[in-house]
Amino acid sequence: MHAQIMGPRAAPQPEMPPPIEALAVRARNGDALAFAELIEAHYEGIYRSAWRWCGNRDDAEDIAQEVCVKLGRAIAGFDGRSAFSSWVYRITLNAVRDWQRAGQRRGRHLDAYSEITPADHPAEQEAAAIHGQLWAAVRRLPEKQRDAVLLVYAEELSHAEAADIMGIREATVSFHVHEARKTLRSLL
Repeated sequence: MHAQIMGPRAAPQPEMPPPIEALAVRARNGDALAFAELIEAHYEGIYRSAWRWCGNRDDAEDIAQEVCVKLGRAIAGFDGRSAFSSWVYRITLNAVRDWQRAGQRRGRHLDAYSEITPADHPAEQEAAAIHGQLWAAVRRLPEKQRDAVLLVYAEELSHAEAADIMGIREATVSFHVHEARKTLRSLL
């Protein structure tokens, strides 16, 4: 009789993973497992961003690892004023800039190279070469233009999101993208 009054029992719902912002708060408060989940959730994006900025897999791996170390040191200072992903992009961007400055001090060439597969697919190789040339040209842009283009086109962020990461106004991002297009026309 009691079951008729209460109705059928609801099936237990599968446990959903906590949202990133909740993990960030837990990690900020010293929860090592939450921090590990954050790193796992963001590592591929960190690596991909680093690779787009530097164009070299080994360097991108080094940068991504450095970003993870920096995140570990800085997580206690994450204040939640911006999205966690924006904060991670900002740290990644700063790590890339540090890498570039260190490379310039060592006299390294920062020009990226494009990996092209062996001779079976010439059309794909040509497209890969053009793609590689485009991104190599983007990497030669002035810093603010390069950052704006990579965030907007490579990371597919809105101008507002890019502005948040770069710490500038949205209109300034639009200006940098516009100037980058003009500069790229002369480079290509």
